[in-house]
Formats: sequence, C-alpha cells, structure tokens
Amino acid sequence: MTVKAIYDGYHAYEVTGSGYDPDGKILHDWEPADPGFFKGIETVLRIGLLCNESRVVEEKGHLRIDGDPTEGALIISAMKAGLHLEEEKTKYPQEGMVPFESDRGFMATLHDHGGEKVIFLKGAPERVLDMCRDLPAGEVLDRTKVIGAAERFAEDGLRVLAMAYKNVTGNISPGQFTHDHLGNDLVFAGLQGMIDPPRPEAIEAIAGCREAGIRVAMITGDHAVTASAIGRTIGLSENRAPAITGKELEEIDDDDLFARVQKTSVYARVSPQHKLRIVQQYMRHGEVVAVTGDGVNDAPALKAAHIGAAMGRTGTDVAREAADMVITDDNFASIFHAVEEGRIVFDNIRKVTMFLIPTGFAAIISIIIAMIIDIPVPYVAAQLLWINLVTNGLQDVALAFEPGEKDIIKRKPRDPQEGIMSRLMFERSILVGIIISAGVVYNFHEALSQSSSVAHARTIAMTTMVLFQFFQAWNSRSEHESVFLMNPLGNPFLFYSMVMALLAQIAVIYVPALQWIFRTDALSPVEWVKIAAVALTVVAAVEIDKLIRRRRTI
Repeated sequence: MTVKAIYDGYHAYEVTGSGYDPDGKILHDWEPADPGFFKGIETVLRIGLLCNESRVVEEKGHLRIDGDPTEGALIISAMKAGLHLEEEKTKYPQEGMVPFESDRGFMATLHDHGGEKVIFLKGAPERVLDMCRDLPAGEVLDRTKVIGAAERFAEDGLRVLAMAYKNVTGNISPGQFTHDHLGNDLVFAGLQGMIDPPRPEAIEAIAGCREAGIRVAMITGDHAVTASAIGRTIGLSENRAPAITGKELEEIDDDDLFARVQKTSVYARVSPQHKLRIVQQYMRHGEVVAVTGDGVNDAPALKAAHIGAAMGRTGTDVAREAADMVITDDNFASIFHAVEEGRIVFDNIRKVTMFLIPTGFAAIISIIIAMIIDIPVPYVAAQLLWINLVTNGLQDVALAFEPGEKDIIKRKPRDPQEGIMSRLMFERSILVGIIISAGVVYNFHEALSQSSSVAHARTIAMTTMVLFQFFQAWNSRSEHESVFLMNPLGNPFLFYSMVMALLAQIAVIYVPALQWIFRTDALSPVEWVKIAAVALTVVAAVEIDKLIRRRRTI
C-alpha cells in the first residue's frame, strides 16, 4: 500500500506522475520545489502519522509494517516527507483513543501539545466531512469541492481517507476520551489517497477462476467508486453491474439481496454484518462459498463460509482462528493454484479408482465364469498375488503422479454431491471388467482346448491379465482424451513402472526358480502375440466409448 495523492482542501497533489489538479503542484519522490511546500500538507501527514494504531519495525535493515497496511502507508508517507515518528510522538503524546469501528467509519486520538489538547481524526471522507465545518485558514468548508476531489482519487482506484483536527478548550482526562467529545465543528485538514496495485498474477488468477466456473466477488470497506475502479482493473466488473454499498444493503431485505448477488461482483462500504449477509445469500443459491479476509471484522464471514481462508502475513489472530485455512503468502493467486491442484488430485484419485475397480472386478468374474463352465480356476493364489504386486503395486501409485489434463481448469465445477465414482466410472468399470474377464477366460479355455497343461494355460491366463492391466492403466490416464493423443512420457513414473513390471513378468515366466514358485511355464512368441492381441481389445473398447461420449458433449 502506497500513498499516491494528497489534497489539502485547495489543491490536489500526486506523489509520482502527473497531477490531478491543473493548479496543483507535482510532488516527485517527495522532493518539493520550495522548502515551505510541506507546510501546506504537514497537518494532513501528521494526522495520518499519529492517528494510527500500526507501527513501523526495522528488521535486518528493512522496514516492516506491524499492523494494517493502510495505516502503514500513512506512516511511511509522513516519514518520507520529513516528519520523524518519535519526535512527533514526543511533541504530541497520545492520551486517548476512539478506535476504528466499521459502523462509525472513523477513528480519533487525543493528544497533548504544549499543555493544550488536540483531537486528530481520520476516516471515510463522507463521515469525516459530516463532522467538519472549516478549513485551516478559517474559510468555510466547501463540501462539494472535497467530495469532487475524493471521487477523482477514487476513480483512479485510490483508497481515500480524510483527516481532520480540533483544538479542545475544555479539559479531558486521559482514559475518558470518547466519540462524544468530537462534535461537528472539526477543521478539515485534507485527504490522502493510497493504492495497492493488484499483482499481475492476481489478475491472471481471476481470469483463470472465470474459466474454471468460479465466481469471484470483492467485498470491501472502500468507497463504491474506488471499489468499482479496482474491480474493473482486476476483471471483476465484466458485466458492468454497479457496486452495492452498505447503505443499499441496509435498505433491502434478504430476498432482494438473494436475487442481486447473482449479478453483482463488487460490494463497497460494508460492515461485518453485511459481509455475513452476502455470504449467506450466496450459500442459499447452493454455491460452495470460500471467503478470504485478514481483519477482526472478517471473522463472522470467515466462520460462516464453507471455506474460510485467512491471510497469514497481515491477518489478525482472530481471523486466523475463525478460518479453516491460512494463506501464508497473502496472494490470491495461491488460492487459484490450490483449486487447480485440488482438481488434479481429485482427478488422479478417480484415475487410480478407474484402474483398480474394473481390474479387480475382472479377476473375480473370470474365476466365477471358469467355475460356471466347469474348467479349472485360471490362476493359483500365488499368481493372483503376483498380478496385484506387478501391476496394482506400481501402476496405481504411478497414476497418482499423473499431470493435470489440458482442460482441467476449463471444466465446470463438480457437483458437491457427486462422489468419487461417477456414472461414467460405473459404466466404464462394468464395460472394462467384462472385456478383461472374457479375454482371460477365452485365452485360458483356448489353451486348454489345445491340450496344453493346466500350468501352461494358467501362465497364459496370468499374462493376459497382466497385459490387460497394463493397457487399462493407459486408458485410465484420462476419462475423455484418447490415449493415442497423450504423450507416453507425460507421466514418466507410469511409463518406467510399466517397463519394470513387464520385465518382472518376463522373469517370472522364464527364470526356473520363479517358475517353480509361481507355477508358470515358458511361452512361445506366437502365444505372446495372441495374448497381446486379446489384451488390446480393452484399448479399442475404451477408445470407442470415449469417442461416443465426446461426440455427445459437442
């Protein structure tokens, strides 16, 4: 957060770049043309410096803000202008405070200055102006002119705070200072406009959220003009719906708000109660709602949302306690990347399931079919254990490392009621299970009919099951995309695990010691070709199924 512009009641000044007012002076890197320049805005800077609950801490040669970034920007702007924090605190020791509350829209502090009491006030321009009457030179305050300056700042996306002060004639005891002492005769000192430019990655993340079917809304205490300008900058106001203000929220009931939240992405000048109402109306629409926040005022909304995400660096302890998770780098893009990573993880769980369920189902069905047609069981116990070890023990783990598919962000959000097993997975599991079990029984029965020994036929059946599972692992890499369009080395862990598993299977078939353990027999090249041809039918069947489903969605 950086102070960019200052208004002293007469002219507007910009810290960098070109000025807002043709008659104003330009302040480049806080180097004024004449030594007396800061006298015109010194009071504005001093109020921002002292009417403040944050502090600047030096760590390893760098300054760090301990507290609210907005207040930190006010401190830094005053320090850049030549005001010394400790010296100012000595000149104006604080004796009381009316802390900021969103309902009031301002904070005030009481200071002693040379034996006289002075009140410093900062807050929302419209609230501060209601309590002001004069300018420092004794001139009558032109409210319209000040509001115009504040709106010009806000249109450039600046967060605007107004400063005012009042010399107190009566005696106020320390600790007894309240908002009743403020009255409506304060002197307007000026405005400070500050900006926290959105990070480029945040703008990209919001665009990515839109592609992913995720709606992003901004709920802020800033002025509606400021909020709308920032919303346009970061891509939230694509439908040009006006921002809803806290005042409007007070005048509409929950049913009206229920209808408007579907069209509005920006909310301004809101209180904690307003944030909670907005979240509740999104939830009434059946949306899965995540809320981010860093302040005490965000706690009710963080707690009510399905997912509350507090800021780790600038977030208060209250916000972190109310939230379900903490964003350690305070970057919205991290939330978007977490959504993307979550989709990949969920996809990979489904891919592993799509691999394990039909192959396990096929092993059971093939044994049942063999018993029904009165032939020996296709595998002995050791062979079943080997199948699970050489395929399920490697490929299922490898599928968990499958990279995200190209369209993973462009997909619509999944129905929260949908479990791991979707209708597609049920249907395809049955299809694949039937094809694998039929292929295994066919090869096994064919070998027996050609007068092969039971051990030799079982070797054929076991190898058929192993190759079926190899090809089904490739099928499982995507529910919709053709396996022939996917890079074989896109998941190197899967590729090399299959190579290792195939070599292990060859060893079981041809190494004498392993032949004895697993009751296997050597296979001829012709038998390998037949086994591979039968096993490839699962690829053909799944490819046809994928093609049909893709055409249905066009």
